[in-house]
Amino acid sequence: MEYVDRHDPHTRSWVAEAIRHVEADAHRSCDTHLHVFPLPTRWGVNLYLKDESVHPTGSLKHRLARSLFLYGLANGWIGPSTTVVEASSGSTAVSEAYFARLVGLPFVAVMPASTSPEKIALIEFYGGRCHLVQDPGTIYEESRRVAAETGGHFMDQFTYAERATDWRGNNNIAESIFQQMEMEPHPEPSWIVVGAGTGGTSSTIGRYIRYRRHQTRLAVVDPEGSAFYPGWCAGDDTVTAPGSRIEGIGRPRVEPSFMPTVIDRMIQVPDALSIAAMRWVREVTGRDVGGSTGTNVAAAVRILREMRQAGERGSVVTLICDGGERYRCTYGDDAWLAERGLDIAPHLEELRSFLSES
Repeated sequence: MEYVDRHDPHTRSWVAEAIRHVEADAHRSCDTHLHVFPLPTRWGVNLYLKDESVHPTGSLKHRLARSLFLYGLANGWIGPSTTVVEASSGSTAVSEAYFARLVGLPFVAVMPASTSPEKIALIEFYGGRCHLVQDPGTIYEESRRVAAETGGHFMDQFTYAERATDWRGNNNIAESIFQQMEMEPHPEPSWIVVGAGTGGTSSTIGRYIRYRRHQTRLAVVDPEGSAFYPGWCAGDDTVTAPGSRIEGIGRPRVEPSFMPTVIDRMIQVPDALSIAAMRWVREVTGRDVGGSTGTNVAAAVRILREMRQAGERGSVVTLICDGGERYRCTYGDDAWLAERGLDIAPHLEELRSFLSES
């Protein structure tokens, strides 16, 4: 009788301790808040913003990074000497740098050179190294190359986002939304509105809605220049596009984690409208939010208008993905907008008039 035994007690012990550290991070954090957006009571519709910016690393991607680390550790892909590599436009890399430091591993973020300086500084603050590329379309192959060169592991959020999170529940974002809505006037949302970056969040929410037999519809928003919207409309996952100027959402290709079959509607939002909505949210709520939140809210406003026109009562839930402090030099800078021909004034005027509609 022959056998091969590759059991490594040292590695197993290290992995167990690393998982404990990652799980402990979740236990130290309360759930994220669900804020009521101020709409006229007479309308009979409610808008809620789930504030993912309050995670320890300041964005929705904290959930994804935690799941990806647990997935990699449990699969045996990450060990005590692994260099963790990720392709990211910013926020996922910030969160993964945090978790890499938590378990004592080196981290490299392969990112487009256009990534905001604020995000680069955050990655470096958590001990990560930023590897910038001029062509965003090359970040996947470059990440694989860096991982091979360092003997590391390419996390590949764009492939594993939809499978690393338990979509049936286990305190995922979908379960959290429905639990927090239980005592609201319309506890089962008519719509949940989210953007697509990896596709992981929309996949988790869409699957959970079906699994729990809710009637809630899922709207996925996409910025201009992204491949998700035209790919979904055409039913073609080979569609490519230039890429998005709204960091954190939109991709130049349809990513493997994007699940078109769980989506009820897609809405494409112009960049100028996304940035106008980002600023409008701050005006109305006092909350400083990022560009992808603006994309979410712009689409939510469109759906709310439709509901009112149809005489439908109900609730809409969307996400605050991260804070506006990460975009001071870009979306928050009027000169930056002017250089790129982005005129937000007409969109801002329209949004401001929304709350005064009869």
